[in-house]
Amino acid sequence: MPGPTRRQALGAAIGVAAGGALVGVTSASADTVPAGTRSGAGTAGRTGEPGSFDEVFKGRRIRGTSAEAHASAHAHGHAGHGAGYRVLIDGRELPVMRHGKSGWSSTINHYERFATPLEAARTAVVSLKGAVVVPFDPTA
Repeated sequence: MPGPTRRQALGAAIGVAAGGALVGVTSASADTVPAGTRSGAGTAGRTGEPGSFDEVFKGRRIRGTSAEAHASAHAHGHAGHGAGYRVLIDGRELPVMRHGKSGWSSTINHYERFATPLEAARTAVVSLKGAVVVPFDPTA
């Protein structure tokens, strides 16, 4: 039985290198870029609930608050909808959703799970590559 061809071996090597580079860039940007103010990104009111945050990541301002913090501003008919958490990137809302114990996701990275909404927002900033968040309107 013949071994893999040169083309197959080269393709596998490029795939492994690209995957390693992507992991390295993602972990390096998450570890070194959080320049800004963060207030209690770990916990908030209830156990296991994320706290609010406000930081600049890769030149974009990321803010996040729990549902209780913005209930009066967001009380126009969204009750029972979403995860009870609001994330803004440069003042535009990034819809995030909690998936029970498996983590959080956003509309930008819907098929990935993140430990906190902050991680979901940071990954969305990287994925947007400078583009703005387009408002989500389920009735349109």
